[in-house]
Amino acid sequence: MSEFTLTASRLTLTGSPSDFRYTVTLPSGAKWEMSGTPRIRFSDGREIPFPAPSAEERTSTGTYDGIRARYEGFAGSEIAVTTHVMLERATGDLYFEIRIDGDRAGEIDFAAYPAPFDFGAEPGHSYTVLSRMQGTLVPAGDPIPCAGGTIFERDAYMPLYGQVRDGSGYAAIYDTPYDAKYAADGDRIEVRWIPSLGEMRYARRMLFRFREPCDHNVIAKCYRAYVKERGQLVTLREKAARNPNVERLLGCPVIHAGIAVHISPESDYYEKDHPENNDYYTSFDTRAEQLRVLKKKGLEKAYTHFDGWGHHGYDNLHPSPFPPHEEAGGADGMRRLADTCRELGYIFGIHDQYRDYYYDGPDFSLDEAIENADGSHPYCSVWYGGPHSFLCSARAVEYVRRNYAEFERLGIGVEAAYLDVFSVVELDECFSKEHPATRRDCAENRRHCLDILTDRGIIPSSEEILDCILPSQVLCHHAPVFTSDLGGRNSKALGIPIPLLNLVYHDCAVIPWIGLPGERGGWGIPGNDSAYLHAILCGDPVYCPIDANEEQIAAVKTACASAERLAYMEMVKHEFVDGNPRRQRATFSDGTVTEVDFDTGEFRITPAE
Repeated sequence: MSEFTLTASRLTLTGSPSDFRYTVTLPSGAKWEMSGTPRIRFSDGREIPFPAPSAEERTSTGTYDGIRARYEGFAGSEIAVTTHVMLERATGDLYFEIRIDGDRAGEIDFAAYPAPFDFGAEPGHSYTVLSRMQGTLVPAGDPIPCAGGTIFERDAYMPLYGQVRDGSGYAAIYDTPYDAKYAADGDRIEVRWIPSLGEMRYARRMLFRFREPCDHNVIAKCYRAYVKERGQLVTLREKAARNPNVERLLGCPVIHAGIAVHISPESDYYEKDHPENNDYYTSFDTRAEQLRVLKKKGLEKAYTHFDGWGHHGYDNLHPSPFPPHEEAGGADGMRRLADTCRELGYIFGIHDQYRDYYYDGPDFSLDEAIENADGSHPYCSVWYGGPHSFLCSARAVEYVRRNYAEFERLGIGVEAAYLDVFSVVELDECFSKEHPATRRDCAENRRHCLDILTDRGIIPSSEEILDCILPSQVLCHHAPVFTSDLGGRNSKALGIPIPLLNLVYHDCAVIPWIGLPGERGGWGIPGNDSAYLHAILCGDPVYCPIDANEEQIAAVKTACASAERLAYMEMVKHEFVDGNPRRQRATFSDGTVTEVDFDTGEFRITPAE
């Protein structure tokens, strides 16, 4: 059994591959230790811990010192595992890398490596930070309020977590994030690597950045620096330079309204006893008149988002929903609505969908659907359109290109488009030999779809925020906090909500909130919180009801004016006022300070002098 010691400017690492113990010592003397045993879970349910290493050695290059070890002898398997722990001399960045060779297709469920850092902190100034939706802080002593999750879903908008203990802490960054998960293990976070197209295929790597002093702001800024260095931090200013129409969006409230609904008898939403709820519509011209009324009431600008414009209405026939809904006014009516938006100075935006692939669509073919490892295809019948599979992301690109050429042919001036679910649901894999796609391919294909919109001068948006999609995305539907019941009015926050996403990406995306003063709860909003206050705190815009009154419009304009001033500003700091999580303050790069009290409903915006 060998013990190795590595040093860099910020820390010392002592590691023993034989007993899997790694200890990080910071300049203050604070220690962070891994003491668990990594393991492989096989698809047959067996979990086998790493055996003793068959080889171990010190490594060194011109930039790092490291510890490499090889593990063989996993019972019932021919795999060999190589781990490499690397400490970069210039930065103190610590990498844990694992490569698995010899696995058969479908053999491995996941590899848990490295072992979690032991936490064991007492309640007080210690906590865990998760990038679960907008962000969650879990105080020491509280159970981590999730079993775990997948990177690049609501479980983790960003491939990031962190822990702080008595002022020292670390940001844990998935350096190879596309095939990854995490799990709560008591008060620790376990990293899990999953196969890509059935096999482990490539080396997986975690990056740990240790800092002291450390808090959730430092963790966020560690990650922001990471993505910036890699060219993945694309700001709104840069997006507006590529697509000047983005500038029009800044400071706009979002008006979300529907045109037509048709619920298939095979949909989970079908109401057999109330057939009137399964088919109805509001004409394009009626929506246009409602917008004119809003303009007369003083709403100078807005971003509109219309669902259900297609032949069968909302969530039907995709990716081939044409022609526009005939009873609602058809292509002529949709064109008049788009023209009305332009006359009013509003942005005309639509809902669209290129993942759910409906069986009754005019172009449906299982040859273009995602293929599972066993040759089957995904199936779902939850949504309004009923039975559908999922369109392979490699095929989605062609449909986006075709459909927006069709809008152009019809003379319908689409200025913004929301490609549903691309920035919230899991990254898909497709095992088809004709159009295979890894999860990374899926992210790139989804971005390609959004880039097609940008190339046409259309503002691209999607449902929430996955940071692998964000470089090509401008607007999201919402990105609220993770609660006990996402859709419930009386849901509770899981942990303490923090604007971790905004701390990293405020100046890179427009993130609206759904709620006005006096309203509490809502989708992704704890029952005792106000979405409006979250918007004020974060310098974000809000939604405006299409039938809003003058008082509501005044509140909308207050939030959106602040959002417009701050759109290009980085959120540089977030804090709890006097240590109270119900009173929060944010500071932006221009010096603006926002402060809210979630108990009283009061807020203050102090612009930079």
